[in-house]
Parts: sequence; structure tokens; C-alpha cells
Amino acid sequence: MSEHVNENPESPRSSGTVSTVAPKEGGGFPNPGLPPHVHRQADENPRAEKRAERMVAGLFLLSVLGTVVFIASYFVFTPMGTNLLGEPGTLHAVRWSNLFTGVGLAVAVFFIGAAAVHWAKTLMPDEEWVEERHHIEGSDETREVAAGIITDGLDESGIARRPVIVTAMIAALTALPIAVLAPLSTFGPLPGSKLHHTFWKKGLRITRDTDGTPIKASEVAMNSIFHVMPEGLTEDLEDYLEERAKAATVLIRIDPELGQNQDSLDNGYQGILAFSKICTHVGCPVALYEQQTHHMLCPCHQSTFDVTDGAKVIFGPAHRPLPQLPIEVDAEGYLVAGGDFPEPIGPSFWDLHKDK
Repeated sequence: MSEHVNENPESPRSSGTVSTVAPKEGGGFPNPGLPPHVHRQADENPRAEKRAERMVAGLFLLSVLGTVVFIASYFVFTPMGTNLLGEPGTLHAVRWSNLFTGVGLAVAVFFIGAAAVHWAKTLMPDEEWVEERHHIEGSDETREVAAGIITDGLDESGIARRPVIVTAMIAALTALPIAVLAPLSTFGPLPGSKLHHTFWKKGLRITRDTDGTPIKASEVAMNSIFHVMPEGLTEDLEDYLEERAKAATVLIRIDPELGQNQDSLDNGYQGILAFSKICTHVGCPVALYEQQTHHMLCPCHQSTFDVTDGAKVIFGPAHRPLPQLPIEVDAEGYLVAGGDFPEPIGPSFWDLHKDK
């Protein structure tokens, strides 16, 4: 028994394989068209339509229930205050708070989406049509047609004929923003001027961040860097962490002859300069110092500050220099602050309130 091999390359079958190319004669594959349209129950049965309408309204009302659960949970299961299932200030209290507020918000958002999907699948027009492609032109006639499509869509959606769904939808969409606004009442008082001032005051000695010992001017070697804090900033203070975060400062000594900014040199002492450690971009710690170039670098987004020019920005996304702390020397030779930073430390948006 021998195998017959068709040597005609134009044939659909060649070398024992099946060609996937349609024959040229006959015009290729025929257009299969669209399958027969199947109407939904709500399109043909008024009772099914009413049932679907009640289902959509019920889903919107479940969203309202989720919003109520979120708001109630925010005040009944608080991490540090009232908590019905856990002792305030414990990890269990935090877990219960996250659980109930998370479930409430998830239910509120989910059922709004579920109601919208069910509305579209069961009640909105279910038609199929083919429209020829045409050039997109912004003529008056095109805009009128577009406006008519929107108007027809609103009419076909049945919003005017379905007050139950509209009322339930408005209730759900109105209740959900309340869940976002409710926590605002517990955010506490406004910060006032706390963001414009630090713990630094005139006469406070400059101490090492590691052990709190004061620093003499004679101890600061050329091209050295110290991470420093104000004297008296101890853990027994009420806002210790906040004050420590704002007061973080670096102390650097350069050759005064290299200085390009006389005001910056005047705020220092014999080339010893103090700058805020908080980057003016997004608040990362500026703790990298290049002794050869006298540049300070922020490790987060590579903002670079020139110490010889008043910590001016020479590269990166930061928009203003690091605030400089004025320093002096007391009678015993210790470095002391000449006052607070002249402007708010940290990200540059605080600079909007610089005059305060």
C-alpha cells in the first residue's frame, strides 16, 4: 500500500498535511453573521421585569446598610476608645475595628456596583444592530445626533418610569459619601502653628543624636558631619516623637573660603553650619554627605543640596534649600542654637505659610 502525495502547491492538501488557507475560488470563508437574538425574561414578562426592578432596588438598599455598618463600626469599634469586643489600645481592638469598618465599606461599594450591573443586564435595552463606520466629524449635525443618543438612552433606561430604583440609587449614592466624611469628626483639633516651629530655641545647646552629649566647636573637624538634637528633648515630653522628628538636624564644617553664600556663613560659626535633616521634597532624611563635593543627598529621590551655597538645590525634585539653623558659641565653647529655623522644615508646601 503506497501513500499518494499531491505535488500541486496550489492544492489545499500538500505533503499529507491540511492547508489552513481557504481556496481562492468561492470568495473565502462566508460571514457567519450573528446568532439569533434571545430575549430576556424581563423583556417579555411584566412580572419578571417588576421582579428585576425590586432586585436592583434591594441591592442599592443593601449598599445603604453597608454604609450604616461602616459608620456605626467606626464609633463602636475604635482602636483606642470604645470597643465592644476588645480592650482599647490592644491589637485585638485594632483587628475588630479593621474588620467591621472594612466589611461595612466593602458591602457599601460592592452592592452599588452589583445593582448597576444587574440593572444593565436585566432592565436596560437589549438590542443588537450593525452600524456602518463613518468619518468622525465634529459638525453640528453630529453633535445633535450625539445629544439625541444620550436623550434616547435616558428614556430607554427607564429612569423616569422606575422611581423605586431611582430613589434607592440616590439613597445609596448619598449614604456612601457620609461614610467617608464621618471619620473627619474624630481627626482632632487643627495643628495651628505646630508645623511652623520646632523644639529649637535660642541658647539651647547642640547635642549628639546618639548619646545627648553637647558639642564644642573645637570638636567639629573639617568636612565632618554630626547628626544632632536640641538639649532637653527627652522621652518624658508629651509630644516627644513629633518634636524629635521636626528637630532632626545635621551639623557640617566646611572651609569658610569655599562658601558661596555669605548669609549662610553668617548663620554658622567659623564654617560650622547646621541644616534641617528633613528633605524639602517629601520629608525623607537627608543624611548622605560627600566630603569632596560638599553635597548632601536625599536617598529617596536623589535631591542634592550644596552645603557651600546655603544647601541650595542643585539636582532632584526638591524646590527649596534645606532650612538653616542659626548657631552660636556660649561662654564655655559649646555650640548653641541662635533660635529656631527661620522657616518651616520639611516638604516645600509648608513654605506657603512661611510668613506665619
